Amino acid sequence: MSIQQRGAIIGVTGLVGQKLLDGLASRGHRPKELLLGASNRSAGQTRMFHNEQLTVQTVDDVLAQNPRWAIFSAGSGVSKKWAPLFVDAGCRVIDNSSCWRMDNTVPLVVPEINLCSVNDSHGIIANPNCSTIQLVLALRNVQQKFGIKRMVLSTYQSVSGTGKDAITQLMTERVGKRAENMAYPHPIDMNCLPVNGALDENNDTAEEVKLREESRKIFNDPTIAVTATVVRVPVQGGHSIAANVELRQAFTLDAVQKAISEVEGVIVQDKPEEHIYPMPRFVENKEEVFVGRIRRDVSLENAFNCWIVADNLLKGAATNAIQIVEGLGY
Repeated sequence: MSIQQRGAIIGVTGLVGQKLLDGLASRGHRPKELLLGASNRSAGQTRMFHNEQLTVQTVDDVLAQNPRWAIFSAGSGVSKKWAPLFVDAGCRVIDNSSCWRMDNTVPLVVPEINLCSVNDSHGIIANPNCSTIQLVLALRNVQQKFGIKRMVLSTYQSVSGTGKDAITQLMTERVGKRAENMAYPHPIDMNCLPVNGALDENNDTAEEVKLREESRKIFNDPTIAVTATVVRVPVQGGHSIAANVELRQAFTLDAVQKAISEVEGVIVQDKPEEHIYPMPRFVENKEEVFVGRIRRDVSLENAFNCWIVADNLLKGAATNAIQIVEGLGY
């Protein structure tokens, strides 16, 4: 369904903001009006949409024009301040930050799984973390058919998930120089960083907690045991997850493979003997989630391993948000 009503992108000058513009255009959407919002210092810049030059405005100016829907991708601080104000003005907000994800009154949505959890009382809808989206989408049918008891997750996350400064740091180091604005406390080129951000009382990072708590909320099953280690790797775009999944009942590998392959938006690439498996280099700029290396865990009854890869800026952020707007019929 084409998005036709007046809408807005808040945080349009960021990496995800540009992907939102590109995604709306590539999916054929021509809203009655598309308003672009960003920080005061970015106001006045322009962006192209369907060969039309649109001017970036302040968030306050966008709000004054009463959009019917708005996708926020400007960080938790902006969302906390402005999302309720947009809702009060009659706008539905799809928020890409972590601000509202674990709020019990806010649905956390991957459209192929739980768009039905949204009703008219929900002014804010949360977009999950990028790694969470690809994980739960790949395992949706597995959860429905077999039940997931426990997941052990190791992620290999690209620098684009951190932002523009991280990409600049990687590319600057790749030519043998030091970046002026370091996104990470250590070099990222030729390196892997096993800690990203502050640690909680258990020495888990926020990204690791998100994988645990968000997957439970989306699957509506707080009993699923999840442990995760998040690693930042020297890849520009595309997140990868090595998932060890223990099920609540016996399974055949064929049944698991079939369940994964039948999920809308998931592509199975699983011929390792022919060197065919998902890799971040080849999923960048693709909207699907790719799964391979599906195999039984011989060390544990009722468990299997798989490898899940997706473009973190697309299905992991922009595409998922656009699909929510599509599903709501704007």
